[in-house]
Amino acid sequence: MGIHTFSSRDFTRDVSAAKRSAVDGPVFITDRGRPAFALLKIDDYYRMAGQSKPSLLDIMDSIPGGEAIEFDPPRLNLQIKGASFD
Repeated sequence: MGIHTFSSRDFTRDVSAAKRSAVDGPVFITDRGRPAFALLKIDDYYRMAGQSKPSLLDIMDSIPGGEAIEFDPPRLNLQIKGASFD
C-alpha cells in the first residue's frame, strides 16, 4: 500500500490521477505544503469507520423524503437447470 501526495493545485488539475492513485492507498492533498485532506477508496473508509457498506434501502432512507419512496421490486421466478455437457 502506497501513500501518494498531491498539492491542492495538482489535485485540482488532475482529479482523475488522484483517484487512480487512491486505488493503491490513501492520497494526501496538501495546502501550503501541509496535509489538509485525505482521499480514500470508499471500501477503505467503511473498513476504518467500522461500518459495512450501506444497502440500497439505507441510501434511500438517508435521502430527505426518502422514507416515502415505495420500493417493492417484482420477484423473479427463475428456474435454474443443470448444465449438460454431452
